[in-house]
Amino acid sequence: MELLNKTRQDARSSEEEEELEKLESDVMEMAHKILDYRAALPDQLRTTLVSVLTIQRPIFPHGLEPGPSGRPILEGPVKSSVEAVQAEEDQETAEKIRLLKDKISSNVSATPVVLKRMKDCISKIDKLDSYKGITHPAFKRKKIS
Repeated sequence: MELLNKTRQDARSSEEEEELEKLESDVMEMAHKILDYRAALPDQLRTTLVSVLTIQRPIFPHGLEPGPSGRPILEGPVKSSVEAVQAEEDQETAEKIRLLKDKISSNVSATPVVLKRMKDCISKIDKLDSYKGITHPAFKRKKIS
């Protein structure tokens, strides 16, 4: 009987050792993969970023090249149409800024009224808290008989 128990324990321990070795090899494999990813990922991110930026770069018509300020040097009829579009965009932006400033100023002017109402509400809540256990009759339940 003892011999049978001992062989079972030996079998279990050898299975546990094999499982432990397999887990260790899996961990080592994962560590190598992580190192590979750490080495390759920055280059992949860099190439992806470059390609995305290249795609988003504006395409200038023939003869239009960016100037020193980054804006294209324009000549002739193209220049006037582009300037008109830019002026229109500037006008829209100015209108949006004006509307935003108006909203902000109206909100600022309404702030004292809102603060007064908040203070009134807080004082009413404090007044209700001062009753300490006394419940207003409107909030009591009627007993059903």
